[in-house]
Amino acid sequence: MTRSQRLRLFGGTASPYTRKMVSLLRYRQIPYSITWADPAGALDALGIEKPSPTFHPTVLFEKSDGNIEAVCDSTPIIRRLESAYAGRSVIPDDPALAFVNYLLEDFGDEWCTKYMFHYRWYPREDADNAGTLLPLGMDVTLAPDALQAFKAAFSERQIGRLYVVGSNDTTAPVIDASYRRFLAAMESLLEQQPYLLGQRPGSGDFALFGQLSQLVGFDPTSRTIAHEVSPRTVAWVSKVEDLCGLEPTADEWEDIEALRQPLLPLLTEIGRVYVPALLANAAAVAAGDKDWEAQIDGSPWTQRTFTYQAKCLKWINEAYRALPAQARERVDQLWAGTGCEAILVDT
Repeated sequence: MTRSQRLRLFGGTASPYTRKMVSLLRYRQIPYSITWADPAGALDALGIEKPSPTFHPTVLFEKSDGNIEAVCDSTPIIRRLESAYAGRSVIPDDPALAFVNYLLEDFGDEWCTKYMFHYRWYPREDADNAGTLLPLGMDVTLAPDALQAFKAAFSERQIGRLYVVGSNDTTAPVIDASYRRFLAAMESLLEQQPYLLGQRPGSGDFALFGQLSQLVGFDPTSRTIAHEVSPRTVAWVSKVEDLCGLEPTADEWEDIEALRQPLLPLLTEIGRVYVPALLANAAAVAAGDKDWEAQIDGSPWTQRTFTYQAKCLKWINEAYRALPAQARERVDQLWAGTGCEAILVDT
């Protein structure tokens, strides 16, 4: 695919995954046009078959037969773009480093989104903020009565879904403590280097950026915490919004051996909270349970079972096992003692 062909996508201004994709497209200098709209309604209007499920963002690809395919899920979309567009890659050539990048991207997409959804709908001030701004983000011309009705219905639905991601009175302190440790890990890393893997961003950076674009830029409580704990992260979010002017070189990926110290706090947080959640969820999927319970960071955690996150665990394991033996050894040395090692299971 040539860079003269414009990629089309549909998404939301307050969608972390939309922001992830848009910032990545800017960095990769891939021409695009985005319509800020509900993807399902937009596809219906265009007569294009909807993916199942349909969510933000949805990207349109032209198939070899000329028909249009609508695709969701940012991680495989990013890999598809790597094949379609040359240059400015967000996937390291080093297979060991590419695996670490994949793990960080998955953590951003699947655990950091818990921070985002919790702070958006659990604190009363934040829920009021989101209930007002999200409907206006869909239609800024809403009449006051329509806005209030939309706000009431939308807020009730979203607050009612907090249990799905595990946000409740019991888990709120766990989520808050994890978010603060995550920010502290980012503060430490960014004091040493500008991106997760060195001097240029990988897809993991854009995954974290997507969630942080909301945590720092949209939701009041998480924004206040970020300014208190990690001013470097706040500044980083503003920069990663648009990296089209960055000119990366191949040698700007750090050697994995040099990343142990910068990444150690972040990998330790992944092993502390995300790995046990993945394992408990996968066990529940295997048992056919609708919900799962586990100890996360020494506290009880209950939430709805997600088939997709069981797939995430499977894909991480497959990616690790596909590594050459020497690359696996280098990954093992990087994450030794962080708790990430427990992610390797028979799937």
